[in-house]
Amino acid sequence: MAAQRGSNGPDIIIKRLAPVTEQGHHGGAWKVAYADFVTAMMAFFLLMWLLSATTEKQRVGLAEYFSPTIVQRPGASGDGVQDGVRHGVDQTLPDSKAAEFEELARQIQQQLTGTGAESMQLTNLLRHVVTRMTDEGLVIELGDLVDEPLFVDGTAQPRPALKELSAIVARVLGHVRNHLAISGHVRAYPEMLVSSPVWALSDARAHTVRNLLEQSGFDAQRIHRVTGYADRKNRVANPMDAKNNRIEVILLR
Repeated sequence: MAAQRGSNGPDIIIKRLAPVTEQGHHGGAWKVAYADFVTAMMAFFLLMWLLSATTEKQRVGLAEYFSPTIVQRPGASGDGVQDGVRHGVDQTLPDSKAAEFEELARQIQQQLTGTGAESMQLTNLLRHVVTRMTDEGLVIELGDLVDEPLFVDGTAQPRPALKELSAIVARVLGHVRNHLAISGHVRAYPEMLVSSPVWALSDARAHTVRNLLEQSGFDAQRIHRVTGYADRKNRVANPMDAKNNRIEVILLR
């Protein structure tokens, strides 16, 4: 503050005020608290998802992972939470695919059992068909009946019944995308024969069915393999029984 004296009047006092500094805003702590809340909610929902997507054994591993008594050694690999969760997700996917295939196979089996067939002729024809589930897929077995063989005896020449059956199988399996495997099986022949025909005959019959399926409009690219098993996988105990003559069309998983 400085004072100046006027020539004819009272003293003039000049007062200099310090500049006012604007103070910062307060009350921003709620933003930090809100961010912490959102983070906590994300962690909560992630934990709930993990619990629903894992098995009991994996949940135990999850709990042990967060236990303060667990010591994680650097570089150690084990069946921790990440491995457990990954295994759980992978297991869920095969289970889902397996369930879909089981339902698909059930529908195909219903169409090939003769149930609800529109004619007695078709019902009799489908008596040659036996279906069963295996680890490899759905096995559709086309086999001989008593006095009703599917091939001319000792040859790979198909009888009319086999041609009709092949057309039915091609039509039913034409609605799905899975690959096929075809295997031929024949009965045993007497050991006194100089040359047993079982290997060549089983292979030729398997290829006959392959040709019949393709002639009925089945996509040849879907046929994964064609194999002849000779008389090595008998259906009945007597190796020379004609019931061992059969073709297996396998709808692969």
